[in-house]
Amino acid sequence: MRTEQPKVIYLKDYQAPEYLIDETNLTFELYEDHTLVHAQLVMRRNPERGEGLPPLVLDGQQLELQWVALDDRVLDEGEYQLDENHLTLQPTAKNFTVDSTVRIHPETNTALEGLYKSGKMFCTQCEAEGFRKITYYLDRPDVMSSFTTTLSAEQHKYPVLLSNGNPVASGQEEGGRHWATWQDPFKKPAYLFALVAGDLWAVEDSFTTMSQREVALRIYVEPENIDKCQHAMDSLKKSMRWDEEVYGREYDLDIFMIVAVNDFNMGAMENKGLNIFNSSCVLAKAETATDAAHQRVEGVVAHEYFHNWSGNRVTCRDWFQLSLKEGFTVFRDSEFSADMNSRTVKRVEDVAFLRTNQFAEDAGPMAHPVRPDSFIEISNFYTLTVYEKGSEVVRMIHTLVGVDGFRKGTDLYFERHDGQAVTCDDFVKAMEDANGIDLTQFKRWYTQSGTPRLAVEESYDAAARSYTLSFRQSCPATPGQPSKQPFVIPLEMGLLGSAGQPLPLRLQGEDAAVGDNRVLAITELEQSFTFVDLEEKPLPSLLRGFSAPIKLSFPYSRDQLMFLMQHDSDGFNRWEAGQQLSVQVLQELIGQHQRGEALKLDQRLVEAFRTLLLDSSLDQAMVAEMLSLPSEAYLTEISDEADVEAIHAAREFARKQLADALHEPLWQRYQDNRVASRETPYVAEATHIARRSLQNIALSYLMLSGRAQVLEACQEQYQSCDNMTERLTALAVLVNSPFEEEKAKALAMFADYFKDDPLVMDQWFSVQAGCTLPGGLERVQALMEHPAFTLKNPNKIRALIGAFANQNLVNFHRADGAGYRFLADQVITLNARNPQIASRLLAPLTRWRKYAPARQALMRGELERILASGELSSDVYEVVSKSLA
Repeated sequence: MRTEQPKVIYLKDYQAPEYLIDETNLTFELYEDHTLVHAQLVMRRNPERGEGLPPLVLDGQQLELQWVALDDRVLDEGEYQLDENHLTLQPTAKNFTVDSTVRIHPETNTALEGLYKSGKMFCTQCEAEGFRKITYYLDRPDVMSSFTTTLSAEQHKYPVLLSNGNPVASGQEEGGRHWATWQDPFKKPAYLFALVAGDLWAVEDSFTTMSQREVALRIYVEPENIDKCQHAMDSLKKSMRWDEEVYGREYDLDIFMIVAVNDFNMGAMENKGLNIFNSSCVLAKAETATDAAHQRVEGVVAHEYFHNWSGNRVTCRDWFQLSLKEGFTVFRDSEFSADMNSRTVKRVEDVAFLRTNQFAEDAGPMAHPVRPDSFIEISNFYTLTVYEKGSEVVRMIHTLVGVDGFRKGTDLYFERHDGQAVTCDDFVKAMEDANGIDLTQFKRWYTQSGTPRLAVEESYDAAARSYTLSFRQSCPATPGQPSKQPFVIPLEMGLLGSAGQPLPLRLQGEDAAVGDNRVLAITELEQSFTFVDLEEKPLPSLLRGFSAPIKLSFPYSRDQLMFLMQHDSDGFNRWEAGQQLSVQVLQELIGQHQRGEALKLDQRLVEAFRTLLLDSSLDQAMVAEMLSLPSEAYLTEISDEADVEAIHAAREFARKQLADALHEPLWQRYQDNRVASRETPYVAEATHIARRSLQNIALSYLMLSGRAQVLEACQEQYQSCDNMTERLTALAVLVNSPFEEEKAKALAMFADYFKDDPLVMDQWFSVQAGCTLPGGLERVQALMEHPAFTLKNPNKIRALIGAFANQNLVNFHRADGAGYRFLADQVITLNARNPQIASRLLAPLTRWRKYAPARQALMRGELERILASGELSSDVYEVVSKSLA
């Protein structure tokens, strides 16, 4: 058990660096059993920190220092201080040069931070603080330097040598080695440094920018994956064009490169000019990647490309400002995806994910503001709050200032801060100055944690023909923040008449109506808005497009929700009405189960779903979303005390009842779409994706009937389809069915056919990990012995252990606590091997307060066991200690 607590770092303690690095010259000698890193840092005293020459403290971890020189004079051991984390020396002038050589061991680096080997390839991951594992440096985002990097390696094994910027020279060495030099003309912090050396093939293309510059595009992969890159290349070119058209941002180097890496902790990394990607976010073709995987590739390629401006050209001053780049860029990539696909479906997917996962984070022990005020390990703050909620905060600014106002704000932001490391306040200030508004109160979204709640009441005065909406906002206490001040909540809304028609919106005191859709800015704890000139009592459509990340409550009846499902002009709110109706019905079933009563489904849900299935005019992707019941994870999140068994039983009962009652329209929709799929070659395009999504959700319902006809159709789809979307769905519904013989045959056939494709095998693991039939834990434990599984690969861990703990709630939350013991065992093992992945796996255990006392005790017990298990990484220690506090 650790005896000392890791140091807590506070935003309030930020100070600018004592020294700056103007030029960084690096030479890497790559060998099989070690790497030598030669660094030359051209430095100067930071004029902002005053006179005098304080000691220079360079960050460094797991480095074997060979020698260090100051202004070409090699220092004796007594002239510098060395400890586990720092190299300290004393400059004698305001301008000076530090040279050093260190030995490192990428070949044994299992944490996948700094320089490491993925298979036979050298690669790097330096965000947030990985560069200090490469050489001694000022490893902080507000120290920006120009980089020149030379790589030297054995040519036969590593014919491709890459780094940031543009290639400037290359040549041969003795002994079969070769070298290449790259120069990045744009100053950047060390976290954006990248290096790759390997035997790689490239897909090449080019892009002509809006100023008619030709940019070379390359995607590097291992040879066996060369046929899976075209979708990523197409996505990259779409991203480059979109960023020019929507934000006026042009790419700035002569070459843009992506490298696919199998062993990677993150999704991808935006290193300047050389993006390093988890292979799962690059490789996609019809036979091996689902529609969702194709869309993920498109979105992640866009996200990392957009970082070239929102993250690289303008970066964050310190890691507390992480959402400056990530929240803004997630907003940019979600808008890009909305433009490329269905805007409404994209919004539905994003909100469903946010409410299930980020709201749970907001309600747990790791709750923190979008801009945290302290941390122990920065890797723990690559969170849904920083990314997804941070994106929602940017979206609210976009809603408040409008499309044109937001573009003016971003233009000013990029112009004002190009080449700088800045703060969230600087971003907001650009929006204020460009639009002539005051966002002082709005900035509480950056500093206050938790999910605000907004309770809404209505009243109609028939004589005055007026309708009043009264709002009351609140926000629950979160760690370190017992009370909150009022937020600015932009609430987009409309009013519907009795025939479903949109009503003109004129507020009391206004001369005329302002359209039939508008945004109300709720800024006080209690606030009312009165609409006039209304001949009848309207039905409100509130929080359209999910215009703020809040929990809204309004006393809708089930009949009113059915009405909104049919008539609301806002696509998101039609889906939301269906979700609210489903939640009400499911919560009623949960109560019946807990009281030991016979379960009885409200037939209004059946009729609502029947209407959707019979309306051929609706977007099929939207119908598929609306037919999807709220997940068990979401039902858990909205419960005061989650009853795992009751939630599972209620949801499964509702699915079976819907499947039986709607068999005919489901079968018709399935048959129509399956015929179209057979007759049309696979295309990862919106209308085709929509068709497959409805086809697949219909099949998942139909299989609940147990009919031979449906089993036959499922097997036909599995065996005859030309794409992974249909094959994986057919496999998943078979795995969750009672057809043991057919299930075993399909699983064996799948594994045999795809055994040499790691990413497809990850999907095979996930399908089984998510199976809610009894025995889930034992299946997962058996799969950990499968030759395709390894704890060395983060994708495998997420696919099997992560999928089980986060998605298979009824098996993970087994009453005997075996699921909790299993997860704790994996965390303890991974703590020594890969602390980042270990700490991320912990999330399900941190939410122990959601459950009844018996489960709470079991979950707490496992957290205490982890805490007492030995020397913990700061990553794991922070999450466990905060969870138990």
